[in-house]
Amino acid sequence: MNLDTAIRRRRMVREYADAPVPRALVEELLDLGVRAPSAGFSQGVSLQTLDGAAVDRFWELTVDAGSRWLQRMRTARVLILVWTSKAAYLDRYAEPDKGWTDRDETRWTAPYWYVDAGMAAENILLGVVDRGLGACFFGIPPGKVDAVRAGFGVPAEQLSVGVISLGWPRPGEIRSGSPRRRQRVPREQQVHWGQWGEPG
Repeated sequence: MNLDTAIRRRRMVREYADAPVPRALVEELLDLGVRAPSAGFSQGVSLQTLDGAAVDRFWELTVDAGSRWLQRMRTARVLILVWTSKAAYLDRYAEPDKGWTDRDETRWTAPYWYVDAGMAAENILLGVVDRGLGACFFGIPPGKVDAVRAGFGVPAEQLSVGVISLGWPRPGEIRSGSPRRRQRVPREQQVHWGQWGEPG
């Protein structure tokens, strides 16, 4: 599959078939994730993979009773937790070759520790499409992040970016989520050539 096709076919899959995902495929996706761009080659993004009983444990730590929207998501066989370390970026840019002498956050026009994590996640999501798998990116509820850290031995300095659920799409899966309720914004509202508001 070429890249254009993978991008156009990519969508969030929220229900999965009862079939295992070979570890080799998961490893391939993780390799794509760590090949994403990294500001200053800081390499502060981490990918934590859960399968088997660890997946059940994750849901126990994060889901409250009555969270109906997650019932189908819980059929995923694999979860990839995306973490990032702000400290890794601040430390890297305080090194001599970067020209900064401190870890002052005001120098950053954007939090690239999150930007890079998003790029890593997108690499994985596109790799999922190429392999015929399904995936959905979602966030851990803010009040549950510490429980996940404690439950899986994650260092306190790691910041949660999100989770990628992974599995084989259930045949006949019904599309759900925001794209069913919202129209795509016209291209001219998102793409500008030269002066803002000029579609080109």
